[in-house]
Amino acid sequence: MKRSTEAIYFHCYSTALGMCAIAWGPGGICGSQLPEENEGATRDRMRVRFPSARESDQLPADIEHAIRGVRRLLAGETADAGELLSLVLDERGLAEFDAQVLALTRRIPVGQTLSYGEIASRLGRPGAARAVGRAEGHNPFAPIVPCHRVLAAKGGFNAGQGGFSAFGGVATKQRLLTIEARASGQAVAEQQGLFD
Repeated sequence: MKRSTEAIYFHCYSTALGMCAIAWGPGGICGSQLPEENEGATRDRMRVRFPSARESDQLPADIEHAIRGVRRLLAGETADAGELLSLVLDERGLAEFDAQVLALTRRIPVGQTLSYGEIASRLGRPGAARAVGRAEGHNPFAPIVPCHRVLAAKGGFNAGQGGFSAFGGVATKQRLLTIEARASGQAVAEQQGLFD
């Protein structure tokens, strides 16, 4: 069944980092959006991503659960961040490799990171680091699927490697990782490759 024939809804909500959004339909969560430069830009971004979706304040229980989990994560309340793992994602639009990358990314614990190459190796595809980076760059579920926890190999941000497609780019990625590092009780510098 194609998503274009289904009723899709989206909702914008405030978080510690700004206005986020989530879209859902019969197959689960279709997309999640990190904050854009302002509330209007977040709403506009959702309308571009899901042109047939209707904005709604009538939230199913699983969507309320997702919003609560994202708010907690972005506020640095990571004691139960595993709650985001139980959410049903509508992955019908993803290529098989991309779905595998995002499934592995989703299981990276709060406060930890992996490199693009490590994910490729864990998927049995050493040498596919660029393909992993492409899949992460097209992640429709950020931050439910925490692509910000995937970094370039040694050299990290200071070498200009390992971008981030959300508004604010690498600075947003650093901010998310810093929030998680503090919440998990580690020094920010302990996160692999981030400040190498």
